[in-house]
Amino acid sequence: MPELLIIDGSSMLSTCYYGNLPKSILFAKTEEEKEKHYEQILHTSDGKYTNAMFTMLRTLLGIYKKVKPEYVAFVFDKTRDTFRRTELGADFYKANRKETAKPLKEQFIQMEEFLQEIGCAVFMSDDYEADDYAASLVEKFEGPDLQTYVLTKDHDYFQVVSEYTRMWRVVNKDKLEQLKETYGLFGNDVYESLPANVFEYTPEIVYAEEGVYPQQIPVLLAITGDPGDGIPGCKGVSSAAAPLVDEYKSLDEIYAAIDDCEGVAKKEKELNGFWKEYLGIVRSPLKALKTNREMVYLSEKLATMKRDIDISCGLEDLKMRVDIEKLKEELGRYEMASLIKEVENM
Repeated sequence: MPELLIIDGSSMLSTCYYGNLPKSILFAKTEEEKEKHYEQILHTSDGKYTNAMFTMLRTLLGIYKKVKPEYVAFVFDKTRDTFRRTELGADFYKANRKETAKPLKEQFIQMEEFLQEIGCAVFMSDDYEADDYAASLVEKFEGPDLQTYVLTKDHDYFQVVSEYTRMWRVVNKDKLEQLKETYGLFGNDVYESLPANVFEYTPEIVYAEEGVYPQQIPVLLAITGDPGDGIPGCKGVSSAAAPLVDEYKSLDEIYAAIDDCEGVAKKEKELNGFWKEYLGIVRSPLKALKTNREMVYLSEKLATMKRDIDISCGLEDLKMRVDIEKLKEELGRYEMASLIKEVENM
């Protein structure tokens, strides 16, 4: 069966950048201190930073040698000012994140151009995030005749996992061993053929890990929030979130149960009793859910990946057709001689 591999380029490049930084920058306490050591970051003779690019390209070559997918698409973030801030008015969304460091910001542009130059399909825009493009690609192309994989380290991608789509989540070695042991996958031939430090999530494994199935992940995040993305959720309800979502499936159904009480103390006590006895919820989330209703619904919108972006290309446009001579030329431009040798030996 043909395979489509969707790669979260922003996540991979960021991980590669921070994983290949000089200690003088990693341990610096202020941005000013870090900037003093920027010259120690891997760079070309004309000053182009390359530490993240080099590591990412080496990783991609390793993935290709192991997996050899027939179709490949890269998705990138371009800005934080997407529709979540503009249309939804959530100016707090991702506001907790620091400004992207200059050496990484430059490499985002360089990496995106590099991939396009060698013939790879790259998706990004000012309106949507990388995960929105990934979800829209999945929505358009997944099916019984195409096995789809999404490669990322970000947990919010759990929501795209389905019968036809698997999430290849990048995890550290200890986490990988723990997951394989938990799900009895040691020695599994499938895992021997996966990229390094990658665990494959199915809908059943998402449920076992998160307490809800993939399609309910945005509902779960609407209540728990996501500190990394600045999604507030409903404070103080984290432990009750998964049982509630698993029972009611949607925010509308959760709030319908609450509204049925009509604010009557006796009915609310009965609802709390049901939650405690049948769902195992010891600390009642009722008051918090009522108080934060508007923010909970907004949080769901923020956590839900767009699945309806207009993807004008067809599947054949995503076919892996890397121009090898152009690849070697681009690697030469960034002075990556060791990777040129690796390409020639493939």
